[in-house]
Amino acid sequence: MRGIVYTADGVEVTDDLEVAPPGPRQVKVRIAAAGVCHSDLSVLDGTIPWKPPAVLGHEGAGVVEEVGADVVSVKPGDHVVIATLANCGVCRACSTGHPTWCRHSLGNISSPFTFRGDPASNFAAASVFVESTIVSEVQCVRIPDDIPMTSACLIGCGVVTGVGSVLNRAKVRPGETAAVFGVGGVGLNVIQGLRISGATRIVAVDTVAGKEALGRQFGATDFVDASAGDPAAAVRGLLPPDPQSAAGALGPTGGVTWSFDCVGHPAVLRSAFEALDWGGTAVAIGVPPRGSEVAVDINALAYVDRGLLGCRYGSTRPHHDIPLMIDLYRSGQLLLDELVSLTRPLERFSDVVDEMHAGRIARGVLVLDG
Repeated sequence: MRGIVYTADGVEVTDDLEVAPPGPRQVKVRIAAAGVCHSDLSVLDGTIPWKPPAVLGHEGAGVVEEVGADVVSVKPGDHVVIATLANCGVCRACSTGHPTWCRHSLGNISSPFTFRGDPASNFAAASVFVESTIVSEVQCVRIPDDIPMTSACLIGCGVVTGVGSVLNRAKVRPGETAAVFGVGGVGLNVIQGLRISGATRIVAVDTVAGKEALGRQFGATDFVDASAGDPAAAVRGLLPPDPQSAAGALGPTGGVTWSFDCVGHPAVLRSAFEALDWGGTAVAIGVPPRGSEVAVDINALAYVDRGLLGCRYGSTRPHHDIPLMIDLYRSGQLLLDELVSLTRPLERFSDVVDEMHAGRIARGVLVLDG
């Protein structure tokens, strides 16, 4: 079986994989398409520590091949999006509609694969850079058969993470304003989540000036080239304070109601915080190396009602939000096909990586079926 394996020497496209049959509450899915996310690259560069060998990929869609004896929600032949959230479904967090708070959904490392005869682990409870994978039943969300797999696969991570951070975590209201730091796959989905929510000013911020057109296509009203100076000051310059407001002693005023760090770097999150108006909130979405810290003046929080929020996986409820994304896509409000900048077979994984490092694509998709 073909797949992409993270080894002690890097990454390898191989035919030397085998996968176990599904357990009682597991599902075997034949992967049709898989998006390449920066989290996959973070394993390769060491930002996310992961023990090799492991089968990579976590943004996938495919067709159910086989189900375990106790599976009731899907059957062979169903088209599904795979959610990376392998929550338990029965704890207090799951029962109150907060599956991203489920303790059982963290550290779900198992070894359903063998690589050249030795056990190989999964990644992000999914492992979709492979012809067939094993996931838990709760991770399989049925989708209509007519949705293109190359678009549907992106819903499983980048789309629900970005759009969900706006709809579920921030709950942005019509008329509010926002800045989005990082115009990659997640950032573009934050931007279109803001557009769907009715935000009136959406400032896209990136160090690659060429991403302005892409940001505007997805809904940005303004663009800031972060390589040209202080991006927070540039954002505040676009949204100056009410003329009746006094500057006060807590630093510059003006800025946005919401800001989103989609990069995962302390300096970027600090800029996102500094771009806030009074009463604004910064949302940390990107994942930096463990132990990363950001320092802010507590008075700049407490005196003016600013906030800092974390957001895991768009605070997503997969069996509610993935069908919602499909509905928004069908109505023309959510752009999915436009996210797919290029498609490549597994063997050309390095092409996608090179384009991502160069900042030239929104999302690259690996096509495994057909």
